Amino acid sequence: MSKPVLITIGVIVALLGLLFTLQGFGVVGGSAMSGSTLWAVLGPIIAIVGIVLVVLGLRKGRTP
Repeated sequence: MSKPVLITIGVIVALLGLLFTLQGFGVVGGSAMSGSTLWAVLGPIIAIVGIVLVVLGLRKGRTP
């Protein structure tokens, strides 16, 4: 997977994780996910996965 694609996917996944977290805590309403403990737990995990993808994308191709 190319570097820009990996970074783009990582950013999207991280933003979705943030959105899911905010919905889980009830900050963002209008969804079945709003106020749900499940999404308050899964959201940060998804966001961390996105951040890891961004970091991997940024590090891809670097030589030590």
